[in-house]
Amino acid sequence: MRADRLISILLLLQTRGRMTAGELSNHLEVSERTIYRDLEALGMAGVPIYSEHGPGGGYTLLDSYRTTLTGLNEAEVRTLFLSGVYAPLADLGLAEALEVALLKLSATLPEAQQRRAEQMRQRIHLDAVPWFQTREEVPHLQTLQEAAWNDTQVKMMYRRSDNRVREYVIYPYGLVAKSNIWYVVAATEGGMRVFRVARILSLTLLSEHFERPSAFDLMAFWAAWCQEFETSRPRSPITVSIDPALVPNLPDIWGEWVRPLLERGTDTSDGWRQITMHFETVEQSYGYILALGDQIAVIDPPHLRQKILEIATSIVNAYNQPG
Repeated sequence: MRADRLISILLLLQTRGRMTAGELSNHLEVSERTIYRDLEALGMAGVPIYSEHGPGGGYTLLDSYRTTLTGLNEAEVRTLFLSGVYAPLADLGLAEALEVALLKLSATLPEAQQRRAEQMRQRIHLDAVPWFQTREEVPHLQTLQEAAWNDTQVKMMYRRSDNRVREYVIYPYGLVAKSNIWYVVAATEGGMRVFRVARILSLTLLSEHFERPSAFDLMAFWAAWCQEFETSRPRSPITVSIDPALVPNLPDIWGEWVRPLLERGTDTSDGWRQITMHFETVEQSYGYILALGDQIAVIDPPHLRQKILEIATSIVNAYNQPG
C-alpha cells in the first residue's frame, strides 16, 4: 500500500540520513520512478525533504523534522511496548513481523526511551486468555485474512450453533478477535452475518471479487452488532439464595460476573444472600447450582427447583447402588 511505503520512506530517511532514489527503490522493491512520485507527494504534504546532487548526494530530511518524527512521549512509548497486548496477531502470522517492527522502532528511540521501552516489557504483561480456556483452532484464519484483504469471495462449510452444517458463499469484510475468539464479519445473500471462525469446517477462495461498500466501518459495525446481540439473547431469570459463608468466595468459583450481583443482592432473615441471575436457558444453570451442593437454594422458578431435586435424587440413588 502506498501509505505504508510513504511511512517507510520517512523512517528510512530518519534512521539512515541521506539516501539516493536508487537505494530507496532497492530497499522498498519498487521502481525509481515510483520513489520520485512518492517523494513529490511527501513534499506536497509539507514534509521537508530536500535533495543534494553530485557525489554523496541524495535525499534527506531536515534535522528539525527528524527530531519531531521520533518525538514519542513516555506514555506513547509505554503503550507501544506493552508485553502481550498484540497476542491475537500471532494467529494471523504477524507476530514475528510485529517484533521486527518494534525492534526497528526501538532502535530509532533515544537511549533513555529505549530503557523505558524495555522496562515496560518487564513490568507489565497483558494476558487476555481467561483461566481454563484453551485457544480455539482456527486453521482457516489466514486464508480469510487474505480474502478480506483482497475483497475475494469465499465458499465455506460452516457448523452452526445447532450443530447443523451448511454451505455459505460470503463476502468477508473483516476479522474481529474478541476475548481471543475470532469472528469474520461478512455479507451474504441473506444480509450481514457474523461467523465464528473456529466453526468453519472447510473454506475455498473463489475467483470472483466483491465491492466493499466505501461507507462500511468495521469498528462501528462490530459495536452495534455486539449491543444488538446482547440485548436480543433470550434471558431466563433465576433467583437463588447463597450461604453467607460462601458469598466471599463465589466469584472465584463462578467467575467475576457474579460479584456485582452479590453486591446488589439482599439478605434474607436467615442471613443468606438472595440474587437473581439470567441465563439463555434454564438448563445452563444446572451445573452452577449443583456444584454448590447445600450451599445454594433455588427460589424461583418452581420448575427449576423440581428439576434440581430430581437430579439430586438420581445422584443419591446412583451412589446407593452396591459396588
